[in-house]
Amino acid sequence: MNKIATIVAAGLLAFAGIAGAAGGPNLRLDPAPIHRLDAESLQRGARNFVNYCLNCHSMKYLRYERLTDIGLTEQQIEDNLIFGGQRISSPMISAMTAADARAWLGAAPPDLTLEVRIRGADWLYNYLLSFYRDPTTPTGWNNLVFPKVAMPHVLWELSGPTRLVTTTFDNHARALAASIAVKGLNKLEAGEGGKWNVVTLGADPDTPGTLSQAEYQAWVADLVNFMDYTAEPMKNKRISLGIMVLLYLSALFTLVYLLKRSIWKRVH
Repeated sequence: MNKIATIVAAGLLAFAGIAGAAGGPNLRLDPAPIHRLDAESLQRGARNFVNYCLNCHSMKYLRYERLTDIGLTEQQIEDNLIFGGQRISSPMISAMTAADARAWLGAAPPDLTLEVRIRGADWLYNYLLSFYRDPTTPTGWNNLVFPKVAMPHVLWELSGPTRLVTTTFDNHARALAASIAVKGLNKLEAGEGGKWNVVTLGADPDTPGTLSQAEYQAWVADLVNFMDYTAEPMKNKRISLGIMVLLYLSALFTLVYLLKRSIWKRVH
């Protein structure tokens, strides 16, 4: 019994750690609208990553030549996605060295090849959508999903700056109902005097981004879709092969069933 209790406790602690890293158990995430078999979305995501993320973050476990799997030719990769004299056989390494990153940022930004496998696509999608202005932090930005994150909002010109919007309710039940009704990213927090708050994000109407809200969400979805692909590139082939196998088995089942009816019809 002691061993079982220890295992259960360890599992609960691990779950609590994951919930804490995701912003707490009262954080409601919006499902990421991604489809890893959408080649056009993957190509747009690769473009977004190279133009906005690769300056600081590497994908050292993925080589440029692997992008031919998402429908790009080697010439397209060399012309549009490779900069700085790298070869198509090179891994996707950031131009920023680890020493420079520590000097400028205090720590080297993490490699993102396997980020989706660590955090999950929903977490990453909501994280990129949940930056807001916060003058109390060193960067001037904070994040609803990852509070006090060190990363600044490098995409703010696309999205426009956002702010926290807090709605207060008299009790937990009403706040929970409102949180569910939002049908998107929000956070439920305990307030003062037994009251509860539902925290969401609102756009700054005075400083719009270069993209509309819908366009920015689609932009982030393409980026997350690409990162979901890079975390396990072979999964696309497994999915395609699995679909072909199921179609083959369905056709075979139909033929066998018709053969069975033909044989038993003669018996009767």
